[in-house]
Parts: sequence; C-alpha cells; structure tokens
Amino acid sequence: MTRFVGAIDQGTTSSRFIVFDRGGNTIAVAQKEHRQIYPQPGWVEHDPIEIRDNTMAVIDQALRSAGLQPSDLAAVGITNQRETTLLWDRATGQPVYNALVWQDTRVDPMVAAYAREGGQDRFRAQTGLPLASYFSALKLRWLLDTVPGVRARGEAGDLAFGTMDSWLLRHLTGQHITDVTNASRTQLMDISTLQWDDGLLAAFGVPRAVLPRIVPSSCVYGEARGPLAGVPVAGILGDQQAALMGQACFRPGEAKNTYGTGCFLLMHTGTAPMPSAHGLITTVAAQLGDQPATYALEGSIAITGALVQWLRDNLGLIKNSADVEALALSVPDNGDVYFVPAFSGLYAPYWRADARGTIAGLTRFASGGHIARAALEATAYQVMDVVRAMEQDSGIPMASLRVDGGMVVNRTLMQFQADMLNVAVVRPSCVETTALGAAYAAGLAVGYWAGLDDLRANWAEAERWSPAMDAGRRDALSASWHKAVDRSMGWS
Repeated sequence: MTRFVGAIDQGTTSSRFIVFDRGGNTIAVAQKEHRQIYPQPGWVEHDPIEIRDNTMAVIDQALRSAGLQPSDLAAVGITNQRETTLLWDRATGQPVYNALVWQDTRVDPMVAAYAREGGQDRFRAQTGLPLASYFSALKLRWLLDTVPGVRARGEAGDLAFGTMDSWLLRHLTGQHITDVTNASRTQLMDISTLQWDDGLLAAFGVPRAVLPRIVPSSCVYGEARGPLAGVPVAGILGDQQAALMGQACFRPGEAKNTYGTGCFLLMHTGTAPMPSAHGLITTVAAQLGDQPATYALEGSIAITGALVQWLRDNLGLIKNSADVEALALSVPDNGDVYFVPAFSGLYAPYWRADARGTIAGLTRFASGGHIARAALEATAYQVMDVVRAMEQDSGIPMASLRVDGGMVVNRTLMQFQADMLNVAVVRPSCVETTALGAAYAAGLAVGYWAGLDDLRANWAEAERWSPAMDAGRRDALSASWHKAVDRSMGWS
C-alpha cells in the first residue's frame, strides 16, 4: 500500500504542500509566499497565475525533498483560503481579472444597498450568512458588472467562477467543481439542500452558467496531472473546516480556533444547521462521501496575525513577526492602550463595515512595547467576544479551546487567551491542522484511514495554558476593550 497522503494548503499569504503519514506526522513540506496586491484602499487582490505556479512548484519541491514520487501518495486533498473570488476563461484557463481576496471591501456600497432593501440578515435563513463584503456573491457580481464584456461571456457559458479550490482543480484535473464547505461561503448555496439556489442567483445577478458543480468534501474526484500525475484527488475543504477536521472535532460542542491572518473559531453542531442570534455564521462543516452533511457555528475575525505583519511592514516596529512577543514583553502590561484592528471593518460578532482600525488610550507614556502588547491582546479580545457569542447561541459552555495556526507559537498570547476566556487553551502535537484536515478527507475517501476513530487516535496534546488571572482584572480589561470597540465604529 502507498505510504503517505498529500495536502495542498493554499492560504491567504502562501501556498504549501505537505506530506503526512498514517499517524498524521509531517514527512515533507514546502512553502512559497505570493504577492498581496493593494490597488486602492480597502482593495486586496491576488494574482491567480502566480498562485497556480507557486502551488505546482511547492508540490515538486516537497516531493523531491523527501525523495518521493507521486506513486508514493495514496491520495491528495486541497484546502484553501475561502471566499476569495475569481473568473476564468473555460477554454484557455486564463483569469479575466485578479482574484478578489476575502478581505477585500470594494463591494461595501453594494452591501449597504442590499441591506437597505431587506436588512443585513435577508439571506441568513437560506445561507447562514449576513450580508458582508466577506463573502463571494457580491465580489462575483462586481466582476460581472465591472470588467468589460465579462457579464455577456459569463451568461454565454464561456467563463467559470470559483474559489481557490476550483481554480487549482481546474489545473490539476480539468474539472470545474467545488465542495459543500466552499460553496457554503459564496452566499449562493442553500445550506439545507446543498444546492445552488435560483432565488439567490437572481438576487445577486449571477448566471448559473458560471458556477461549478457542488461535490462532497471527501470523495474521489479524479486523477491529478502535472507534478501529481496519477494521484487521486479525493478531498476538498475550506481552510477553517479543514482545521476543524484536523483537530478531530467531530462531535457537537467540540471547537477549535485557528490563529492565522485572521482568526476563525468553529464549533461542531451536528447534522442540522444551527441558526445564530448573536452575530455568528452558520456554515457547512463537511460532507464525507454520501453521508449527511455536518454543520458548525463560526466566528470569523478578519485581522489577527495580519496585524503583526502590519506592525512589521507598515510601522517597522519589528523586523520579523516572531519579534513581536519580545517587544510586547518589554513592558509589564498594555499601559491602558487598546488596538482595534478593524482594517476591513469588524466581522463576528459585530458585522460593522463602518468600523476602522483604532488605537485608543495613547499618552506620552505609551511606547512601541505597549502598541505591540495591545496588538497581541487584540487577538485574544476578539476571540473572547466570539466565544461568548458561541456559548449564547449553542447553550454549551466551552470547557477548553483547541488552538492551531501560526500564532500559537506565541506563548504570551496563548496565556493571555486562557486568562481572558477563563478556560484552558490546548495546542495539539501537530499544528499543521489545516493541511492535515485536507489529508484526512482525501485519505478517508480512498480507505487510507478506516474512519473517524483513526483520526481521533492521532490527536495528541502538546501544550496547555491554564487561566491565571483574577476575575476583577479580566472584567476591567474586557470593559476597556469594548469601550475601544465602540470608538472604532461609524468611522467609514
């Protein structure tokens, strides 16, 4: 039997290829960053050709580094940045425009217009999503209405729409498909039927002819070509749903939080969509083969790790992202400085497109250390807000929080997170949970893993942070944070 499973992890800032063994251990990895394109304030784009080429390069690099051939892989899965939207020519595979990234806010005026007509939650019952620039539907409409000639070509069936999973699959297998998790983030799929909805397509002005076929998250779709020639492509999951699977959160109430460019906290809620009354998203967690789909509540936070990058690239406070912890520890506390990183508005649980980034509480006493500490603490405060909303919606008090992503190496942040949540924060031995979840989906489809019990057995705790802050201090910090959040609103 083939020894390994591969996973393409196409993220917001880089593309990676990782090879795992049956125990979920990393055998090989390669990574390459791509450009972040900012044509105007609030606009964020990626070059899809660059991403495609980087992806093919890291596949080849990872296999070579471990002395592997494609035939050593039982299957490959794909996980991807969600909501990022692009259109390409069906015949040539050439994009008609750069990809519009999930953080992009150019459609804010369209969001406001739709909300005026029917309220911010007018599509929530069908899609689980509020109106926001975050999701794909209005980005797709912008491309159709703005790029010359694109709408006519789309209606004629000459163009294909997709998120990044569809884009990569087009080049790996020639197919035009997307899985239920990515489709659930477009605001065009009914999350109960798992099908494109004619009423939603009409409301957003999207021709059905551009849409991919919706498939399960774990299923053999076809054989790859190129650097993975002959390997079955058998798993697709949006990145946060992939992390939920990689963290072995398969039962209602189990939750994980991924600390990356943004933060995304998902709680498994079972086989029926759970509506939110507290600013969360209802989303598809996965569909394994012909089994019923499972669902999750999600709290999406736009800017967390990206704030550390901003301190590095825009302010020059640090040379490397890892330096932020030492700078934050150069001061004993935040000096009453609070940083609300609403660069793309505020996502869950507020959904305020009019909010903008705010640093509150500055005095002559404040230093770079205080700003660095406020930036780290902003991540923990935002997660705290989402956890409280999730507990209210689900009625399930969170006993502990499983964490993953690039920021979990920051022990100062993890301890502060435990303090603000007043629950244990737990890091697994494998922090590559997003790629691991995609590998799990692919491996299940081909029988490399027999079932979910095999995946649960792979999960192991590596580090735990327990709360150590008194309630009075926690309440005071929380109150000041919410005061700063209020100041950030109504700016735009």
